[in-house]
Amino acid sequence: MESYSIPSQTRIGHVQLKVSDLKRALEFYQGLLGFEITTFYGDQAVFLSAGGYHHHIGLNTWYSKNGAKPHKDSTGLFHTAILYPTRKELALILKRLNEQGYPITGTADHGVSEAIYLDDPDGNGVELYWDRPVDKWPKKEDGSIEMYTKSLDVIGLLKETSGLSTI
Repeated sequence: MESYSIPSQTRIGHVQLKVSDLKRALEFYQGLLGFEITTFYGDQAVFLSAGGYHHHIGLNTWYSKNGAKPHKDSTGLFHTAILYPTRKELALILKRLNEQGYPITGTADHGVSEAIYLDDPDGNGVELYWDRPVDKWPKKEDGSIEMYTKSLDVIGLLKETSGLSTI
């Protein structure tokens, strides 16, 4: 097979998630995380955006209305990663999650990024993260990126907000 490289400007445009309850999913993605509704597609789907894009997240019940959560040991989506523009914005959503008592499943410092992990109401994994500037990414001796998973300095992250929140 002939070699092919995807164009460097290619981006992941959106994720479409099967959910069991559209209202409950909206409470999470719109109510808690703050995505804006761009349109409903009948009564079985809704499209959500950050900043007016046609949609970053689609939620639908086409094959999943009242369905069971997927088993953790099955194939499928591991998580949807939502990239925040700054460390302060990531800190603000962490503070909001804490204030709302929403369960966080993990946090990590990956060298290139800092991340918060949680599950949506249907058990779909969600990663909220920000990328460090490219010139701050750790490198291996051969020049390749050195990603890792270390403890996230949650207190330091929360200090990015105007006041330190309790965890």
